[in-house]
Amino acid sequence: MQLIPRHDPHLVVRSAGGHTVAALHGELDLVLVRHLRPELDALVRESEALTVDIRRLTFCDATGLGLLAHCAGKVQARGARWRLVCDQPWILRLIRLTALCELLRPEVAAPGDQPAVRPSGPGATSPVS
Repeated sequence: MQLIPRHDPHLVVRSAGGHTVAALHGELDLVLVRHLRPELDALVRESEALTVDIRRLTFCDATGLGLLAHCAGKVQARGARWRLVCDQPWILRLIRLTALCELLRPEVAAPGDQPAVRPSGPGATSPVS
């Protein structure tokens, strides 16, 4: 997969053959949702298959869940493939409590599938696992 260079410390995107992986980092709250929504909307429109990896989130509130639900709904409505990778029990519990399991379909990563790491330095394009 090819890393798509970005200057955003909260989003790492890599893509290959129509499959895009967007890894989110940090606190997915109102401030970050407003910042990331335009980029995620573009990925939702353009990707044949979109995986959103939230294993590196340290916080997620209702607006964060709303953004994930928005993305999942749009991807699925256009017939593209959606995947949400999450291994954090507290986020999985939030998804269950908000009855978003069917829409978001969270799953634990496959064995050996490492979380994406942030590139180091401004504008760096180091490889992502």
